[in-house]
Amino acid sequence: MNDSFPVLIADDNAVSRRRLELTLKKAGYEVTSVDDGKKALDIFNERFFPVVITDWVMPELEGPSFCRAIRNTKTPGYVYIIILTAKESKSDIVMGLESGADDYLKKPFHDAELKARLKTGLRILELERSLRRANDEVKRLSIIDPLTGCYNRGYLDTQLTKELKRALRYKNPLSIVMTDLDHFKTINDRFGHRCGDRVLKEFIRVLSGSIRKDLDWIGRYGGEEFVIVLPETDLKGAAVTASRLREATAENRIPFDDSMIQVTASFGVCSISERDGLARKESGTSLTEQFIQCADVYLYKSKESGRNCVYTGPFVT
Repeated sequence: MNDSFPVLIADDNAVSRRRLELTLKKAGYEVTSVDDGKKALDIFNERFFPVVITDWVMPELEGPSFCRAIRNTKTPGYVYIIILTAKESKSDIVMGLESGADDYLKKPFHDAELKARLKTGLRILELERSLRRANDEVKRLSIIDPLTGCYNRGYLDTQLTKELKRALRYKNPLSIVMTDLDHFKTINDRFGHRCGDRVLKEFIRVLSGSIRKDLDWIGRYGGEEFVIVLPETDLKGAAVTASRLREATAENRIPFDDSMIQVTASFGVCSISERDGLARKESGTSLTEQFIQCADVYLYKSKESGRNCVYTGPFVT
């Protein structure tokens, strides 16, 4: 079946359109068909079709104009366009291809030729999808910490800046929680770095399972320090979240060889509001850096208080 490549047909000739529908449905394609270019463009703007077959001469919007409209539309993937035409001159064919069509087919078309040309188009579309998936994976890997699977420092700096701007623009609260594993060096010294890596992975797994999916996110600041970003969350809500994270971390047991590793973590919570952002003193340090530094100060106070606890406070410069 070719359901992943639905086809949009635009042809004002009822006999030709019906023949196209039957031929393609029999070949396993999902088909949508209309009788003029304007209707086809309206449908295309509502739903993406990776394959379009259009007649040349149609009311409202002719084939070449329809092709140009598609090429001028931002789409999530490539659109393979076949233009049907009774025109035979080289200049007409060139005009059709220059309008944005990938291929042309003379009317009346032969069923086998149509299916063969579509297979060529599908190979191109599949290649384009494969390249897009590969590019997406490269992009994903460029922002992910390879050990823990959370976001890396580069993403943290960039995305937190965007979160700050969005929060201040729309006057929404924004909080961050900076956390550090307690006595992590002791774990590495006693059990080795392989165990330390396992502990870090488990730490992020526990944290990720205790925050809001698709809204909150975690970035690795460095070493065993991480920043949990909590959009649309005030200081009180962030403190509740941090307490939940602290408890989940302390309750977790991590199997390693013949041992069960138990770790704790300290948490510093900081929140920012529109007033804080507008009232900050201008300096060489960005607002993002000041925000993280403030959370780091509260994290240090948490450690001073005996570790395995939460210290909260507002944003201060």
